[in-house]
Amino acid sequence: MSVKRHQLRKALEMLRHSGDLKPARARRAPTALPRYGEELVRVTNPIEVLELRLIMEPGLARLASLRASSFETARILDAATTPENAPSGEVDFAFHLAIVAAARNHLAAEFYKMLRQVGVDARVKVARTAAPTCPKRIAQRDGEHRLIAEAISQRDPEAAEAAMRAHLLSVQRQIMERSNAGAFAA
Repeated sequence: MSVKRHQLRKALEMLRHSGDLKPARARRAPTALPRYGEELVRVTNPIEVLELRLIMEPGLARLASLRASSFETARILDAATTPENAPSGEVDFAFHLAIVAAARNHLAAEFYKMLRQVGVDARVKVARTAAPTCPKRIAQRDGEHRLIAEAISQRDPEAAEAAMRAHLLSVQRQIMERSNAGAFAA
């Protein structure tokens, strides 16, 4: 049986779009996340970034619960737990990015990447030294991530949205506690 090249490409693209096939590898090395204007970083702070994440991410978790393929769901479930000695920040970003990808909204995905980059730059501006994440906090975060991942895998949009909101509120509390502790230490 012979299949024309354009038919094969079209079929592969449909499988990739549905999430049943991994995205095609880039032919050239991907560049790092784009840097967003210093002005934007200068006028924001980690709390503002988290407020926007609270507006955006629960909805993306809801969409992921409705749209994720079995491959994407497996990726989300796998990324919900931090492997031993893995870089905590990278694991966290990979988990959230897997959810954004499973929501299948390209504009939201690009906006989310920008938001996270601005957040990293804003945190660097506020605290020049990054304290290592404690094992207790990683375990708490992994538990929150697993609740989100389970809700997505069970195709429960309300639970996915609620679990993501609870997770981000927990992160917000921690940022506020660190900010307040820093204010008293100064």
